[in-house]
Amino acid sequence: MLKLLEKIFNFLYPIFRDWGMSRNVASYTSLIFNIAILIALAYIIYYVAKFILVTLTAVFAQRTKTKFDDYLIQNKTTRYTAYLIPFFFIYKAVPVILDKYEYWESIFGKIVGIYIVLLGLWIVRTVFNSLRDYLKQKPEYSDKPIDSFVQVIMIVLWIFGVAMIISTLFGIKKGELLTILGTLSAIIILIFRDTILGFVSSVQVAINDMVRIGDWITMDKFGADGDVIEINLTTVKVRNFDNTITTIPTYALSSDSFQNWRGMQKSDGRRIKRHVLIKSSTIRFLNDEDLHQLRKVQLITSYIDSRQAEIEKYNDLRGIDKTLSLNGRNMTNLGLFRKYIMQYLTDHPGLNKNMHIMCRQLQSTAHGVPLEIYVFSSDKRWANYEYIMADIFDHVMASVRYFDLEIFELPSTLN
Repeated sequence: MLKLLEKIFNFLYPIFRDWGMSRNVASYTSLIFNIAILIALAYIIYYVAKFILVTLTAVFAQRTKTKFDDYLIQNKTTRYTAYLIPFFFIYKAVPVILDKYEYWESIFGKIVGIYIVLLGLWIVRTVFNSLRDYLKQKPEYSDKPIDSFVQVIMIVLWIFGVAMIISTLFGIKKGELLTILGTLSAIIILIFRDTILGFVSSVQVAINDMVRIGDWITMDKFGADGDVIEINLTTVKVRNFDNTITTIPTYALSSDSFQNWRGMQKSDGRRIKRHVLIKSSTIRFLNDEDLHQLRKVQLITSYIDSRQAEIEKYNDLRGIDKTLSLNGRNMTNLGLFRKYIMQYLTDHPGLNKNMHIMCRQLQSTAHGVPLEIYVFSSDKRWANYEYIMADIFDHVMASVRYFDLEIFELPSTLN
């Protein structure tokens, strides 16, 4: 290639000398013409390369089944490559054209060389971006932090690229430059602290499968409560349910606590765990008249009959004096209410019957006795989940009075 360039750019000088021009005039005139020829050839090479790489590649991409080449075109990889070819030609031609002008040859050679390095890095970046986009559209990679790995690779390549540029500009040998960079490693680590921490965290997140794109996470420290839309080297972006975007440092995922709702979303139901406070003063034993009235509640009619028969048999066998309700075994309004709620929950169409269904009494408090409902809704969608939960507690609060119970409320005014 060097001999061909010499034939192209060295034939004018002898012609100008034959025309009677002095050495200086012939040299400068041939230089001007050579630069014009170089620019013209570079443009021709660019348009030929553009036609081959951009136009023909686009036609080829439409006929292939894979989408990777489509992403290469979308990220303009072929277009930037078309720019690189004429600049590589210029880089080879500059020493021939400026053979007698060492100072300018050094300057222009360095400028073109630096541009080739930067353009080469940019082309590599578009290739990795295309690979990232291609992998993201595959289900098995769509939730992986691919951005983080691409950024790490590009940081390493940029470090080598900057080293090559510095070496080109100042004539430093690459081995000596790497030695200097190694000496300055402490400063480099300080500058890229967040990047290094982010990379380590990204690896931990990927290996331990802590967070995926699309996961619903809650992180109170950063005010995040929504879906993960992006994981890159330094930040994790969360679209909150109010459509705001919260940015979390990637290393915070491994150093701070957060809640990932993926397990709930993949399970067969979403948990409902909420309680009401029953006033302790309204809890009492039930007499025969109370039981007669409560037999009208269809969900517990058969339970009252069987339970009452069992209690009466127990008390009769032991000769229990029932003139005082405290003696022997008895039913309470709270116990019967719990049984009613359990039966109501068992029959509720919005709950998953294959998971826990529980109505339990918790430790008494100064505000009353907590009666907790612990169940799982079969519909995990947020709006429907809230509707099912509200429907259950609407019924609970409305049915309390039928059992002569009251829900605790703070007084509206203090005397």
